[in-house]
Amino acid sequence: MSAWLFDLGNSRLKCAPLGADGRPGDARAFAHAEGALASDWAADLPPRIEAAYVSSVASPALRVALLDALALRCGRISVAATRGTWQGLRIAYDAPARLGVDRFLTLLAAHHRGGAWLVVGVGTALTIDLVDADGRHHGGRIAPSPTLMRQSLQARAAQLPASGGDYRVFAGDTSDALASGCLGAALALVGQSREAAGQACGGPVSLLLHGGGAADLLPHLADAVSAPALVLEGLAHWARVDAGRG
Repeated sequence: MSAWLFDLGNSRLKCAPLGADGRPGDARAFAHAEGALASDWAADLPPRIEAAYVSSVASPALRVALLDALALRCGRISVAATRGTWQGLRIAYDAPARLGVDRFLTLLAAHHRGGAWLVVGVGTALTIDLVDADGRHHGGRIAPSPTLMRQSLQARAAQLPASGGDYRVFAGDTSDALASGCLGAALALVGQSREAAGQACGGPVSLLLHGGGAADLLPHLADAVSAPALVLEGLAHWARVDAGRG
């Protein structure tokens, strides 16, 4: 069966074929251009897809645009949604639907990897979630990502550069100081969260990073596991169950 996975985020669309082994194939990413899907996002898709599995946290307009385009070539479209319990994962939120489906799917992927994980997403926002070895989600945190911190500072003080600079503990110029402060704030939140996660789980908790901005944090988190397609990985697990119900 020809099946594809689509992860529509706030800034990028990621898509990948669903392999026969139940895992995502090679993923490709397309940045949204001025609130619209990239013009070439569907260029490499097959003309006919039997099943499409979609995760979306983007605006309603972008979501509709994606679903309308997929409807022209897909026999079946399934849109993932957060569930309170799913495949052994138990979400901490009293109202599970309030947990973004992207975070839900990354937790699902982490749970299927086995063990306890602190899942860190670095995109428009910095998200941190803890799932223990038994599949219990302990809750999470949301903060601005380092990129958004820089952009927000520049929006309020136009003389400050919105990008650039190198990480230093104590920087000798403004660009480096901004890069160090914003990245350092994210690293400090991850470190404090990991310490609390170890206390909650009674032992070491592994670190799992994903998202477009994860590469900036990885050099400072030597033992972190990089998982660029973690949402698609979780969506593949969703698809396996969903397909069995269809």
